[in-house]
Amino acid sequence: LFSSFIALFLCAAPAFGDSLQEALRLCQSTNPQMKTQRIGVKISEEELVAAKGTRRPTVTVTSQYGPEKISTNRVFVLDEGGRQIGSVSLQATQPLYTGGRIQAGIDRARAGIGATQAQFMAVEQDIYLNTIIAYMDVRLDREAIKIRQGSVTLLEEQARAAKDRFEVGDITRTDVALAEARLEGARAQLAAAQSQAEVSHANYAFLVGRMPGNLQAPPPISDMPASFDEALAIGLQNNPRIKASLFNEQAAQQGVKSAKGRLRPELNFVASAGVQATLNQQDTLNLLDPTATEPMPTPDFVDRNISAFLQARIPLYQGGVARSQLRSARQSVRQAELATETQRRQTVADISRAWYAFIAAEIGINASKRQVEAAEIAFEGGKEELLVGVRTTLDVLTQEQDLLEARLAQIQAERNLYIAAHQLFKAMGDLTPERLGL
Repeated sequence: LFSSFIALFLCAAPAFGDSLQEALRLCQSTNPQMKTQRIGVKISEEELVAAKGTRRPTVTVTSQYGPEKISTNRVFVLDEGGRQIGSVSLQATQPLYTGGRIQAGIDRARAGIGATQAQFMAVEQDIYLNTIIAYMDVRLDREAIKIRQGSVTLLEEQARAAKDRFEVGDITRTDVALAEARLEGARAQLAAAQSQAEVSHANYAFLVGRMPGNLQAPPPISDMPASFDEALAIGLQNNPRIKASLFNEQAAQQGVKSAKGRLRPELNFVASAGVQATLNQQDTLNLLDPTATEPMPTPDFVDRNISAFLQARIPLYQGGVARSQLRSARQSVRQAELATETQRRQTVADISRAWYAFIAAEIGINASKRQVEAAEIAFEGGKEELLVGVRTTLDVLTQEQDLLEARLAQIQAERNLYIAAHQLFKAMGDLTPERLGL
């Protein structure tokens, strides 16, 4: 029921064959978290455009119009009363020297682009790994359901056979109770496996955007590093989170340069041109009177001005704000350096964990294969010995349970091997679209 609801919610198509590469491609094109990271890269690119714009000239136009009232107690006044003043001015300002703040801002924006791109790669690889895990979990849970269903079917037959043999006196009531108890336990395990499969299906749909169809076997693992040292060297060089931390260091260093620039002089080239027109009181009244028949009045006075000059600003006292910002920027550099060291250590730990998990999974697969072979032989022999009275019903049920667990352990080991390999690739920074064939 839950799977059907999710399928309807996501407008999923009917079940069909899915490959791991197809699931990853759907995740790449539809996952909202990945789209969010792409938008973050675009935002950082626009920040670079804005930073470059600060070294270009700025041009502004200012216009104003309104009444002016003149009143004075002087004896000789040429014009007293109201008048209208209108003016238009144009000003252009070109920064010449800003103490390095502009270039620092540009370099900081470039470092920000590098950091967001590296962060996008890190999130992208996280999502690819989560999709691979979800894909393998769905396959594992489906296989577990098949094994559990087979176990229930087998135990149902054994329970019926036990009742029949009890009727003819071959076994006791205890043997029948044991068979029935194992049957109910197997049914409970089947229900748990089905519930876990629903959870895996929902997680797959969350990442990929639709419910899983008939999932094909994943492609084989290729290009594993030859040694732990090789994996570690690649990871310390290529891990995207280390790269993002290094770019953040660069951005913090440019922040120090920008803070230093606030303590230095600033030099701008400023050019302006303007015109101001003045109307006397009567002309203003005529202009505002809708019934007036006089032609458009001519301004009494027109003033024009053009200027060009160098403007220097030298900070003398800023209340300690600029120096506080400089100290804060230096602490940000130290903070970024520590974050990079933390990420290096995390990468070493992730590679170590994945490398040895891969080795353990390899050993587990070989051991589980031998365990399955031995458990199959023991189970078949136990059934034959039960018929001749050498084994008890409890012995056979125990051997059947051992075979079931051995098969599940083999499937789990194969899943763990595949996931450990891709966890290693992610820690190395190598779980890329190129590796995955996207």
